[in-house]
Amino acid sequence: MLAFLLRRIVVAIPTVILISIFVFGLQKLLPGDPILAMAGEERDPEVIEFLREKYRMNDPVPVQYLAWVKGALTGDLGISLRTNQPVTELIGQKLPVTIQLAVMALIFALVIGIPAGILSAVKKGTITDYIANVVALSGLSIPNFWLGIMLILLVAVNWQLLPASGYVPPGEDLWLSIKTMLMPAFVLGTALAATLMRHTRSAMLGVLKSDYVRTARAKGLAERRVILKHAFRNALTPIVTLTALLFGELIAGAVLTEQIFTIPGFGKLVVDAVFNRDYAVVQGIVLVTALGFIVMNILADAAYFVLNPRLRKQ
Repeated sequence: MLAFLLRRIVVAIPTVILISIFVFGLQKLLPGDPILAMAGEERDPEVIEFLREKYRMNDPVPVQYLAWVKGALTGDLGISLRTNQPVTELIGQKLPVTIQLAVMALIFALVIGIPAGILSAVKKGTITDYIANVVALSGLSIPNFWLGIMLILLVAVNWQLLPASGYVPPGEDLWLSIKTMLMPAFVLGTALAATLMRHTRSAMLGVLKSDYVRTARAKGLAERRVILKHAFRNALTPIVTLTALLFGELIAGAVLTEQIFTIPGFGKLVVDAVFNRDYAVVQGIVLVTALGFIVMNILADAAYFVLNPRLRKQ
């Protein structure tokens, strides 16, 4: 398994290099000059020149890129142009919040989406199948911001069951932290559950037609064992891939939900950095997000290795 994972990591290295070039290059193409914004209204030439030297803006672009890469390899993603804090520190403060939200949303998606997909495939053509597909289509169609606002009005304002917004670290109060995250996690999880349900249904329909499933049924095995052990296990490969991609998507795409529920996570950090032209923060966020996607894909490959015995013989 180690050799298998090492091959995947070696393949990922060129991807990381290309991403770093792409991220750094795009920042240089953006309009505006953050140094002028930092210099204030007076824009004293001496102050501007000092800031350019401090943040190495006068160096050639290739030199700036190499310096940034050298720092990134040692865990130094630069200094925020707005707050003067290390980018690594900012990301370290915000990323755990979004990871908690993403994990809870993924749990909702898995608990809802996979059983619904299996049931829909097993009951193909029945009323159960049609209801599951209608619910899945609704989950894909309903905007997250609308569902979030409706949940705040009903659950938090009218019924007063959960907090309307905010965030409490798990270290301070675990139960309150979970309660504050339940609604935003449900909002994110329902859309992902719809996608997961449709992919699970499609994978299961293909597997249920296979010869080994028919053979298992011909042997007189219980239908539950045929579905869960023989069919579902062999349908897991595309589901694992999708789950890994969905988790990466949650890390990068929870911006709107975090804004609605005023969660101080990655989303708010991204929005503030873009509006403030804080290049170092934007570069760091995009790089960490891209690395997160790559790590999730490597973990998915590891899961394939466990699930598919044929890979162990390679």
